[in-house]
Amino acid sequence: MTEHVDILAIAAHPDDAELTCGGTLARAAEAGHSVGILDLTRGETATRGTPEIRAAEAARASEVLGVSVRVNAGLPDAHLENSHESRRSLVRVLRDLTPRVVILPFQVGRHPDHRVASELARDACFLAGLGNYDGGPATRPHKILYALAYREDPVKPTFVVPLTDAQFSKKLDSIRCYASQFEGADQAGEIFPTGQPLLERVETQTRHYGSLIREPYGEPFYTEETVAVGDVVELGVQSM
Repeated sequence: MTEHVDILAIAAHPDDAELTCGGTLARAAEAGHSVGILDLTRGETATRGTPEIRAAEAARASEVLGVSVRVNAGLPDAHLENSHESRRSLVRVLRDLTPRVVILPFQVGRHPDHRVASELARDACFLAGLGNYDGGPATRPHKILYALAYREDPVKPTFVVPLTDAQFSKKLDSIRCYASQFEGADQAGEIFPTGQPLLERVETQTRHYGSLIREPYGEPFYTEETVAVGDVVELGVQSM
């Protein structure tokens, strides 16, 4: 039995979680929450690096962020499908880790694996709560969040997680762990090239979302359901 985690980021490839929500994972770990990452593939079809190199890089990045559990589903890179067998694989991990919060890629993406990963993982979260599905036991995450970082789609974040200087530094350091993928790079995943080195582009984006909540850095998220506010007097982010 693998240990329980409070937050589980599910990503198509090793390095995706670091890019989209690494600062949020570091912040959660600092707050005492147990944090996990589920990589769906080993990244074996990438132009750079090898699965073995990327696994070692992922292990180092996990240490940087304070991730306590990292699992690889071993699904085929660039050939992800929302199939019965894939859903069963994810349901087993979800029932093992029993996360309260799951972070998924946004439903839209230029990489087909990112789009499929979002749908596949969401379906698995639902199926994990069916007691008679694949032998149980039934368990289902309380909250599903979609990471919005680097999106070009006109979607306004439901909320932004503020990052301290130290948490943002951990995010950058975790990305630097993937030298096979990003050393000298100016793009990655959903990050289109702008002429800036990749880490500068990450900083530009993270500063932008931080500015939306009057903070130095931030990571954006979307939820399909409406968020409840118990006390409007205590709402953050000054309007004028």
